[in-house]
Amino acid sequence: MEYLSKQRFDELLTELNYLIDVVYPEVRENVAETSAQGDRSENAGYREARRIQAKTISRIKFLQRVLENSRVIDPEALPKDRVCLLSTVEFTNLATNTRMKFQIVSPHEMNLEAGKISLKSPIGAALMGKKVGEIAEAQVPSGTLRLKIESITLD
Repeated sequence: MEYLSKQRFDELLTELNYLIDVVYPEVRENVAETSAQGDRSENAGYREARRIQAKTISRIKFLQRVLENSRVIDPEALPKDRVCLLSTVEFTNLATNTRMKFQIVSPHEMNLEAGKISLKSPIGAALMGKKVGEIAEAQVPSGTLRLKIESITLD
């Protein structure tokens, strides 16, 4: 079971509908056109069309599985005093005295450039359930990070 924000659920649903309603019919038509061009064994266009078709079908099936196994999070039901999914956490790396700020999201919403880390990442997992002032220890490839939680907000 995955938990998604309403925004991300809607984005995935929009992508799925676009793939089914627009992209796949075009891909299917392209396969039929290239197939009609003769010997398939030496038809590079046909092989490429089939590869694109397989990739499109794979993405459709993946999105269907994600959406079937996902639930939209009700932000009102989440705790405000602890780090949880959709929390924006500001913390200090005690080894370098560097302050960072990230929102904790599901793996399907992760985007480091947008300041979103997965709750399944080492840092995200270490922060989960902690309160302001507590220290979380995250096991990362370079060692153990000690992170002091400075603030928690729920967006």
